[in-house]
Amino acid sequence: MALLFLLLPIVAVFLRVPLSDLIDALGSRAALDAIRVTAETNALALVLILGFGTPAAYWIASRRGTVRDVLVTLVELPLVLPPAVAGIGLLVAFGRAGLLGDEVEALGVDVAFTKVAVVLAVTFVASPFYVRQAISSFESVDPTLTDAARTLGAGPGRTFWRVGLPLAAGGLAAGWVLAFARGVGEFGATIVFAGNVRGQTQTLTLTIYEQLESNFDVALSIGVLLVVLSGGVLLSYKILSSWKGSSSTSSPAFARSSSASA
Repeated sequence: MALLFLLLPIVAVFLRVPLSDLIDALGSRAALDAIRVTAETNALALVLILGFGTPAAYWIASRRGTVRDVLVTLVELPLVLPPAVAGIGLLVAFGRAGLLGDEVEALGVDVAFTKVAVVLAVTFVASPFYVRQAISSFESVDPTLTDAARTLGAGPGRTFWRVGLPLAAGGLAAGWVLAFARGVGEFGATIVFAGNVRGQTQTLTLTIYEQLESNFDVALSIGVLLVVLSGGVLLSYKILSSWKGSSSTSSPAFARSSSASA
């Protein structure tokens, strides 16, 4: 009964839309604009997540005790925030009347209710999935290997690039997949912080919301696309999790890191 309950809505989505109608609906202007905006904003967000999240995770993984636990908690906090709260937080931080409003205005850049806001919203809600996974991956690297690199004359930067990063690559890739899936499905923070303007800030999930009343077939077709995409992401995550060297994706890795902190 539990499996039937979980599968029935997914099966219903596919049974409701014939293949020919699905192709036509996904070729509509609204769907194509949403696909473009989603692809552009998520690509930029993932660059930010990888570029800043990877060194941050490596640094946090090297901390111990209470400091490490506090830092991990801060990373995980956006995971439990209601999406609307995340959107309001971004608005009062980067909006014109926000904490950084004067600095942003001095740069001549509008953030709130623009495509930049979509990128920031996706980065905020998706980055914890990558950073938390990356922390676990770096913690699973045998410390004797990094210590050996340091004794052989490698500095912190070279140890990171030549030892830590390659050994944690499987877990990092799995974290990237999780962040991508969360970013594509983002809704609440985006609609509060970026609005819902077609061709500018309207992503796939926002298009579903808009098309529910005006064109249900388009909304349903985008739903099918996201189900297929989600299934592909889940399969990719499982493959990457079993990749040799990605022991950080298993629960023992979290247990080892906790015991090491203690």
